[in-house]
Amino acid sequence: MNRANLICIIDDDPIFVFAAKKCLKASNLCDKVSVYKNGLEAINNIKLVAESGEVLPDVIFLDINMPIMDGWQFLDEFIKLRISKNITVFIVSSSVDPADIEKSETYSEVQSFLVKPINKVSVLKALREVYEKKV
Repeated sequence: MNRANLICIIDDDPIFVFAAKKCLKASNLCDKVSVYKNGLEAINNIKLVAESGEVLPDVIFLDINMPIMDGWQFLDEFIKLRISKNITVFIVSSSVDPADIEKSETYSEVQSFLVKPINKVSVLKALREVYEKKV
């Protein structure tokens, strides 16, 4: 399986971020992980990176319930960006509300909805989906 150059985690829960980074490192499927505590911080950085020509993430793991700018607001801004790179988004949430899952399916950028907690197996499965889609 291929490796991602950069995976982005957008989540305000430090315990989830710690566990996700540990899973990603153990999977040995990415070179670097960037972390943002809310959607505003993430969208501002992604805009800067896109404008500067630096490396954009291959995959984004996005929480939907965050302060300042939640995951839905982030997605609404993200889809407006003119980025030629195909960035895969996974919603990662503790929500099991069918309305959230249905809403996630309205965004073509969202690969799937992962329910927290995630583990190494779910991370590997998610990344396998990305690489099989790109082949």
